[in-house]
Amino acid sequence: PTSAQVSVVPHSGRYCYTLDNDLLTTEQRQFYEDNGYLLIKNLVSDKDIERFRKEFTRICKREVKPPGVMIMKDESLRSQFGQSENVVNKVQDFQEDEELFRYCTLPEVLKYVECFTGPNIMAMHTMLINKLPDSDKQTFLHPMHQDLHYFPFRPASRIVCAWTAMERAHQDNGCLVVQPGTHKTALKPHGYPEWEGKTNKLFHGLLDEDEKIPKVHLVMDKGDTVFFHPLLIHGSGINRTSGFRKSISCHFASSECHYIDVKNTTQEHLEKELQEMVCKKYNTTFVELKDIWNFRARLVQGERINL
Repeated sequence: PTSAQVSVVPHSGRYCYTLDNDLLTTEQRQFYEDNGYLLIKNLVSDKDIERFRKEFTRICKREVKPPGVMIMKDESLRSQFGQSENVVNKVQDFQEDEELFRYCTLPEVLKYVECFTGPNIMAMHTMLINKLPDSDKQTFLHPMHQDLHYFPFRPASRIVCAWTAMERAHQDNGCLVVQPGTHKTALKPHGYPEWEGKTNKLFHGLLDEDEKIPKVHLVMDKGDTVFFHPLLIHGSGINRTSGFRKSISCHFASSECHYIDVKNTTQEHLEKELQEMVCKKYNTTFVELKDIWNFRARLVQGERINL
């Protein structure tokens, strides 16, 4: 069973995945309803993106050490000494870094987020991704997956990801790949792919991928932002260039969402893996999954209700 089955919320009217708003055009709203994502061009300024890039470099150099931040290295490069842009593939959980967390509070981002979550908005999961030039080991290809697999809160339709390209993203440097319309499907079982070589921590993928579903490569310019549903099947390809492909993202949720128990669901093994990682990082023996998410979550607009 998958935990998505416990969270079916009845919808009435024409729209199931967006809320009434004065921002989205009828065409934009219908596109998200049909496809599960919406691309907004040139949303985040060059100035803001360069500030995020500078802070990422400072974190890599350990000039700043935000509490709670998880610095993830490419497994195939772990043996290399030091910590730099050359080996760090992700800075995750930057909710305590005020400079990076500015992304989650940008008015131009939040006005779109509110179309999906409503006015009470929590920033739940933050990442700055630095897709490294890839070797033939393919350790930095992210398999097709659904983000809801990682989240123990519902309903899914009140969760949305904002993902902003920090430089041009295209097929050669591993842009996002989506399967339009798959946000209407159930949460599917995930696990580590059976690849040769090492697989990066928490890069889970669908255990049974339907190759017949069409894929769309999202070519994006710097500052372009895509908003997508947590059940949308997506991934990213190999970076075949010599440069880095950076993006910054946050999963937002309505604070009216509620936590669920993932025991006896396909998310249970992820809960154990996450608990083990946190216990090791903070030298403790046990931590509740809900407490991990309470630590990650920050209110960015409105009132904190459940999450």
